[in-house]
Amino acid sequence: MEQGSLFDDQQRQNSPLANRVRPETLADFIGQQQILGDGQILQDIIANDQLSSMIFWGPPGVGKTTLAQIIAHQTKSHFITFSAVTSGIKEIRKIMEEAEGNREIGQRTIVFIDEIHRFNKAQQDAFLPFVERGSIILIGATTENPSFEINAALLSRCKVFVLKKLTVNDIEHLLDNALKHPAGFPDLTVNIESDALKMVAEFANGDARIALNTLEMAVLNGHRENKTVTITVNDLDSLLNTKSLRYDKHGEEHYNIISALHKSMRNSDADAAIYWLSRMLDGGEDPLYIARRLVRFASEDIGWRIRMR
Repeated sequence: MEQGSLFDDQQRQNSPLANRVRPETLADFIGQQQILGDGQILQDIIANDQLSSMIFWGPPGVGKTTLAQIIAHQTKSHFITFSAVTSGIKEIRKIMEEAEGNREIGQRTIVFIDEIHRFNKAQQDAFLPFVERGSIILIGATTENPSFEINAALLSRCKVFVLKKLTVNDIEHLLDNALKHPAGFPDLTVNIESDALKMVAEFANGDARIALNTLEMAVLNGHRENKTVTITVNDLDSLLNTKSLRYDKHGEEHYNIISALHKSMRNSDADAAIYWLSRMLDGGEDPLYIARRLVRFASEDIGWRIRMR
């Protein structure tokens, strides 16, 4: 459980690049125009200061945490983050009571819960009366479908916003901003080929955190002369030897990919089937699970077709 200043400059100096260049305003936030563009609902909610509890649902590295911080900063709200691992019901209720006291003196509290789906039912229920009374504005972030992972009573009191994977252009823009940011590489001049920057953006596979971490590693290992670092496409070859493939063997992507594998086999598309099989293995899937699904496919799908002849 953490609370306090949103943007501690001193702490940022020794933190990873992704934290040093984290945007503080909507104007600096990149991507998610489907909810933050001109006239879109979330932008209007923030601009008019008409906040209500909400859930941000999307893949890792698309700005869920950053957006929650910007909302709190822009609306001058007290900001508290909770950890599903370390925060029990006792701690939740204590902070909620403090938030109720703050509300009575006119101070709004935003409670941000990253990976809210990891809270159990009792922990989620502990927030419900405070959300109902307006003691807090709850912002939850999740990579899982909230319809399956969040209690119906709590979910019914929250607006769900879907955040999408960032495009290559989005990430190129984000990396360019990071290089120009005064806190990015303040003691260095970084010269990077445009093709190299695009390589990093493509490698990140829509994840801004991976992109920024990769850029930082490239700068640390680039050719340095005095205070100038040069990064070429050749320099990135060894660094980007494995593309980042998104796979969560316990989440929704798990079912999406096994479904894609089945459809590929039904369509007799061997290349696609091998691709999806490789995605699962590279993502750490249990080979026995894959074997069981292939046996079931052979029995129920191929076997059925043979019997029908």
